[in-house]
Amino acid sequence: MRLRMIVASLTLAVASVSAAPASAAPASAVPAPVSAAPEPAVSASPLPPASPVLGPASPAVREPATATATATPAVPGCDPIAGTACLLPFPNDWFTTAARTRTGLKVNLAAEAMPRNAAGTPIDPAQWNAADGFSPGSMLLAHVPGLDLGRSGAAPVTDIGWSLRRDAPIVIVDTRTGERWPYWAELDANATDPARRALIVRPAKNFREGHRYAVALRNLKNAAGEKLPVPGTFARLLGERLPSGDPLAARQRALRRTLGDLSRAGVDTRGLHLAWEFTVASEQGIAGPVLSMRDQALRALRGRSPEFTVTGVTDLPPERDPHIAREVSGEIEVPNFLDEPGGPPGSNLNRGPDGLPRPLGDTLKAQYQCVIPRSALTRPAHPSLYGHGLLGRATEVRAGNVRAMAGEHNFVFCATKWIGMSDEDVQHVAGVFGDFSRFGTVTDRLQQSLVNFVLLGRAMIGKDGLASHEVFQDGEGRSLIDRRAGLAFDGNSQGGIAGGALVAVSPDVRNAVLGVPGMNYSTLLNRSVDFQPFQQLMDQSYPDKLTQQLCFALLQMLWDRAEANGYAQHMTGDPLPGSPKHRVLLHVAFGDHQVATVTAEVEARTIGARIHRPALDEGRSPDVAPFWGIRPLPDWPYPGSAIIVWDSGTPAPPTTNTPPLGPEYGRDSHEDPRHDPDARTQKAYFLRHGVVVDVCGDAPCLADPVP
Repeated sequence: MRLRMIVASLTLAVASVSAAPASAAPASAVPAPVSAAPEPAVSASPLPPASPVLGPASPAVREPATATATATPAVPGCDPIAGTACLLPFPNDWFTTAARTRTGLKVNLAAEAMPRNAAGTPIDPAQWNAADGFSPGSMLLAHVPGLDLGRSGAAPVTDIGWSLRRDAPIVIVDTRTGERWPYWAELDANATDPARRALIVRPAKNFREGHRYAVALRNLKNAAGEKLPVPGTFARLLGERLPSGDPLAARQRALRRTLGDLSRAGVDTRGLHLAWEFTVASEQGIAGPVLSMRDQALRALRGRSPEFTVTGVTDLPPERDPHIAREVSGEIEVPNFLDEPGGPPGSNLNRGPDGLPRPLGDTLKAQYQCVIPRSALTRPAHPSLYGHGLLGRATEVRAGNVRAMAGEHNFVFCATKWIGMSDEDVQHVAGVFGDFSRFGTVTDRLQQSLVNFVLLGRAMIGKDGLASHEVFQDGEGRSLIDRRAGLAFDGNSQGGIAGGALVAVSPDVRNAVLGVPGMNYSTLLNRSVDFQPFQQLMDQSYPDKLTQQLCFALLQMLWDRAEANGYAQHMTGDPLPGSPKHRVLLHVAFGDHQVATVTAEVEARTIGARIHRPALDEGRSPDVAPFWGIRPLPDWPYPGSAIIVWDSGTPAPPTTNTPPLGPEYGRDSHEDPRHDPDARTQKAYFLRHGVVVDVCGDAPCLADPVP
């Protein structure tokens, strides 16, 4: 509620910043393309054999394709393959160039091709062009006017298994392994103009780092069940070999490799409507900056705790708080890797010639808040970091559910801010929605926050850390923190999203609970009630709905460097360099209005989590096969990562990319799992031992609604 009040009040304040001047041209994804004479329909005859450099010959397209006449965009950096909008389809290796990187590529987006805001300013592609591939959670975007997904037989979010049928109209293939990739497809339900409605294909588990994927759209139909005509340029590319001087010759050569990959994977390309390929960024490309910062900061400590101060202490008598004996606040000193002293909102990372962050030279004062349970006075408490929610602050560690968890199960919780997405960033984040060229200032600070958390954790378990200070000791000088117990992490909402990245990069955390979690903001935003005030700002600055989806896809590439989506492959059994293997427990609130649970399911598949079954009572889920592709827990107790669904009676969320705003979606269940005593018991055992214990029996896990 506090968040909604803050961002709602900001809407008017930033409207003048994000609104277009009276003289501004209408916003569009690209400048209007130069008119061209309509192309004649081209039959899709087989391509001649490909050269050895490009791979084997593409398969024959054995039925003629009816082509639509479309003009090739005249804007530099566009892909002519679809002929309808620049930067589509996306992601797309056509927007890369050869480079000495782990993938052999670098993203190469042209400024002229980038989305423009209402003032006509294109997004500056500089930060995107530092990437060596695209997001591992990339939603695939295409523009297919007239498409009816139901009549085409595409897999919806309620039937992901349908996406792997041999005759599926949308196919995604891992070109390295030949594996078909599961997904769901949807048309943007927010677009009121059918002519500007994006086709969105979302992976049901994240793509693998460094792998190349081929995509095929085939046998697409309209609402009348009629086959859609093939875009004219694509039909030309499917036809006879173009002369070397033809402007489309290079695009045809690239397409031949894609068709060859599809053919080797056994994909029938009859009725092909569109095909392209993309490469996922490497581990180094995504996590490299944070790992570099982490390692530099830890080397500077030379095995010691970071310097810290205590700025506030509150002792609480039992009659005031039966759970917490003491609250402590203070600051820890962290190397500042941002480009402004103190690293305020609006800072970017201070990048060196190699593109990696380097210390600016000053120290950043990261505020922390700790709660010490009353039980620690008789037995040292288990140390755990705590991650706050969306645009929140470290003081969330003093919330009632955290205090209860600490007191009931003897945990010391300490928190710092997710700077970049904390209370002090609200106004800056709102302003960024006027020009996404500045979006890197959000994710760069969020990357710094991961280092802040790592060093706070080191202070919690270091011999010369917090435990050495008298406020973290009892009256006889004994530590109230059990430093030998091993550091844990517990976070909720945004703390469960950014917390996934923290777990992957932490050298000290081994067991973590991500409460009401998800990942991949490009999927989350449209589906969250919390995004609505920001959606209003986006509608002013980037009003075209097709452009908005492209913006979400671009923003995710930067968000990957600081949230779970970019780190999920390394969150559990395939650790990053300098990090141990982790066990992760996902606590999901069915029907959550703020964090779409479908993203937690994608996360569970990606990290290999098992699920408690029955997860829900019969009929509660609209899915054909609820929680498809997530294997059940084999037995109790289970020593490994898991996802537990907590049901407090909230109806299922929309099956479209829209938030659950209407009365038919009932009350928000977002707060319920963390307030449930049984859920807290399960969390506590997992944080201590990395083992999932049964607190629900042979039935779904039920939580009482929070009053």
